[in-house]
Amino acid sequence: MAKIADKVYSLIEDTVNSLGVELWDVVFVKEGASHYLRVFIDKEGGVNIDDCTNVSHAIDPIIDEADPVDVSYYLEVSSPGINRSLTREKHFLSSIGLPVTAKLYKAIDGSKQISGILSDYDGGPVITAEDGKIYKFQNSEIVRVNLNEEF
Repeated sequence: MAKIADKVYSLIEDTVNSLGVELWDVVFVKEGASHYLRVFIDKEGGVNIDDCTNVSHAIDPIIDEADPVDVSYYLEVSSPGINRSLTREKHFLSSIGLPVTAKLYKAIDGSKQISGILSDYDGGPVITAEDGKIYKFQNSEIVRVNLNEEF
């Protein structure tokens, strides 16, 4: 399903960016019996419903013509939210200095979650915890990393 999302991302990136918003991410997931193609957009000051509608109308024919999805799906366009997931290198690089929470596949220091400041990105996130301890991860060690506005 990641390949579908990456293909759609490539197909629609220029169109989305031409509408004055940034293409944040694309995910393709199955929830219950339904499939969802979720397109996340962002812009300075946040996106509104008109931004989402405009992007949806602009990308729907592009996706239909390329036909990268071989099952029925629902197209959703929305903001990535305040505690957005960081999934691409550009997300990490633009978020250095911000608070994050990383959910891990294996526990480190007795926890499967590390919160702190994203201090660097070197092929994987580097997080400085509140106690000053520095954690350097490979992307393969991480379930996900989210901005953490409550840290």
